[in-house]
Amino acid sequence: MTWDRVERFEGGPLDSHLWIPEYLPHWTTPDRSAARYAITDDGLELRIDHDQRIWRTEDGEFRVSNVQTGDFSGPLGSTVGQHRVGRDLVVRTPRSTQNLWTPRAGAVEVLASASADPTCMLGIWLVGHEESGPADSGEICIAEVFGSTVSAASSTVRTGIKAHHDRRLETDVVDVALPMDATQPHTYGCEWDHTGVRITVDGVWIYRTAQALTYPVQLMLDLFEFPAGWRGEDDFPKTATIHEVRLRADG
Repeated sequence: MTWDRVERFEGGPLDSHLWIPEYLPHWTTPDRSAARYAITDDGLELRIDHDQRIWRTEDGEFRVSNVQTGDFSGPLGSTVGQHRVGRDLVVRTPRSTQNLWTPRAGAVEVLASASADPTCMLGIWLVGHEESGPADSGEICIAEVFGSTVSAASSTVRTGIKAHHDRRLETDVVDVALPMDATQPHTYGCEWDHTGVRITVDGVWIYRTAQALTYPVQLMLDLFEFPAGWRGEDDFPKTATIHEVRLRADG
C-alpha cells in the first residue's frame, strides 16, 4: 500500500503540523487536557503519571494522555464541540479550528504496544471532526485494548462503529479475542470510504461493515487510566507506545 505519510516520531519534538497533544481540550482546561508523553527510541510513549489531573470531574476520575489530528469547538459556554461524550458538556477553553489530518476516506495503520495494567486502555479511533455539522459525529473504533484482557497468550481488541449523535449509523462494536500479546508491537489498521469500513490487526481482517462515515474524521491515539482503588507512586508511570503511524487520505 502507498502511504502519504509514515510517522516514526523521530528527530525531535512532536510535529505540531500533525499532532495536537491534548484530549478534547475545549471541554476542560489545559492543565487537565494536556498529554503526558515522551519521544523515545521506540516512538511516542504515552504516559499516565501519579500527579496527573483527571480530565473532567463530571465524568469521574479517569485520566488520559492523547494526541489527535484535529480540533473544533464553539464559543466559551456553548455546547458546540466535537466528540460530545461526557456529562453536562460546555466549552471551557475555546479553540481555533484545526484540520491537521481530517480526510473523508483513506487508510490508517498504527503500530502500537498496549499496557497490561488492568486500569489502562489503549485507544485508536477515527472520530467525526464535526466542523461540518453536529450529526457528523460517528466514530470508527479501530481498537480499544483494555489491560485487563491482555496476557502473553491472548488479548482482546474491541472494534467497530459507534454512532454517537449520527442517526445515520448504528452502534456495532465487537470484542475480538486474538492469539497475541498486545504489550508487544502489533499493527492496527483501517480502510474506509463510501462503501464501508474494514479493520485489521497485523494485516488480518477482524471487522467489516457497509456502514460508512463520509465526512471528515480525525485520528485520536490515547492511553486512558480508569482508577481502581488506592494508587501508590510506585505504580507509575503507566505507559503505552505508538511506534509508527501510516496515513493515506483519499478524500
